[in-house]
Amino acid sequence: MPVPFRWSVYSIEEYRPCPDGCDSSSSPWPWRPPAATRVVHQWTSPDAPSARFKKVLVTAISKQPGIRRSFEDEFVARLKTTGVDAVPSYGFITEDGPVEEPRLREAVERSGADATLITRFVRVERKYSVDYGYYSPPLAGFGFYRGYAAAWLGYYEPATVYPYDVFISETSLYETAKNQLIWSGTVETQPESISKDISRYVETVIQALRSKNLLTAL
Repeated sequence: MPVPFRWSVYSIEEYRPCPDGCDSSSSPWPWRPPAATRVVHQWTSPDAPSARFKKVLVTAISKQPGIRRSFEDEFVARLKTTGVDAVPSYGFITEDGPVEEPRLREAVERSGADATLITRFVRVERKYSVDYGYYSPPLAGFGFYRGYAAAWLGYYEPATVYPYDVFISETSLYETAKNQLIWSGTVETQPESISKDISRYVETVIQALRSKNLLTAL
């Protein structure tokens, strides 16, 4: 006999069956997409193949000092594992808000960086997962009595829509000598927790930069 199932739709392109055979007593509903981070768009300068950097100044745009430092520290640590020297901007720009260009130039010069990596939050997008219910058609041979009992288990339930948020951020890599944008990526994050989200975000960006050969140290 066929097993009834539900579908949960969590993006316009992709469909997945819900977990555990959709037994609401054992499955965590409403079901959401698993926490994930991915680059949804990126641009690379035609001059990128010749770009090689000795030191990267990492900057996170946030008025929350803790978030800023966590982002910058994670990027610095991860960049160093690739063989690229890096320093956080909070060691040179102590202000928690925006600074004027002369102050920024001074920080870049003091850091000795020949590249800057800057991350900013762009927006929150609302998306939806849909529980369509399930349906099991009547089966020949059940007869009225068994069919009556099965009907209570296989009736159709209207779809239920569950909203969830994704965070859109942007990271850009600049060459300081030419004041030129080398690479920029738009990143989508399905949040879980701040520490895990930061770690996944940094790893995703690092992998994207490595795929473009932009993290080859001199």
